[in-house]
Amino acid sequence: MLHEALLDQTYQPGGYMSFTVHEPKRRKISAAPFRDRVVHHALCNVIGPIFEGKFIDDSYANRVGKGTHKALDRCTYFMRRFKYVLPCDVQQFFPAIDHAILKKTLAHTLADNLTLTLCQKIIDSGAGVLQDEYQMRWFESDDLFATARPRGLPIGNLTSQFWANVYLNDLDQFVKHQLKCCGYLRYVDDFLLFADDKATLIEWRLQVIEFLAKLRLTIHETRAQLRPVQQGIPFLGFTVYPEYRRLKQSKGLQYQRRFRRNYDLFRQGIIERKALDNSVRAWVGHVQHGDTWKLRAKLLGVELSG
Repeated sequence: MLHEALLDQTYQPGGYMSFTVHEPKRRKISAAPFRDRVVHHALCNVIGPIFEGKFIDDSYANRVGKGTHKALDRCTYFMRRFKYVLPCDVQQFFPAIDHAILKKTLAHTLADNLTLTLCQKIIDSGAGVLQDEYQMRWFESDDLFATARPRGLPIGNLTSQFWANVYLNDLDQFVKHQLKCCGYLRYVDDFLLFADDKATLIEWRLQVIEFLAKLRLTIHETRAQLRPVQQGIPFLGFTVYPEYRRLKQSKGLQYQRRFRRNYDLFRQGIIERKALDNSVRAWVGHVQHGDTWKLRAKLLGVELSG
């Protein structure tokens, strides 16, 4: 039935079930029905390789062979090579993604009308899902109808994660080929620019802000302040320095609370020891990419002996 609906174009996405999570930060997650998630995976399997060849190497989120730890390693590499860094992140990124711009971007690459129509249906299904998460921002030449522009990709869709890279690929290309920034990397909407002089980064900051306006996006300008790399830079849950990394204190406290909850559940017989061990191993596997040996020994040693 699903296969036939896709072929004859009668397929319509279902509604979303939304809930809010508060760690690592407050986010509204929207889950599509199982039937739609199957379609999302199949679609990404088809169009993923088409766009993959267009992405820059230094885009690290939601890509095979990339990921958080390789992004951190690349950050360290650039911090040892350059003197200054400019950290940037997009305000309300997923709620702000403009449907018309995304559809136009996809149409520039996808030649098959059936595939493009399916993409458009999935994009349309997310209109308004994150409406309450978006604070209206005005851009040059906007009129009153700008408030009605469909926007927002549901956080939780595999397609949303993939289209985030598609949407910001033009920024990546601009920074690499127009600004000719040799030290640049991006993870979702967090991105870093490196250079050896302040004046260059100050000028790049202005040009990035101007370019993102074409995508109807803005950065947190108060956080986008250049600094010497020796001061360290918060990135992906760590504070990264040229020679070492520290886990952000908030991340350590978050896991400490989670570990205590899981340990209490284990002692009450609600979860098995294997589930507790798997949680610990997953956390250790992540934080061992920083200088966290003392933190791990203190947290796990004290808690497990109690």
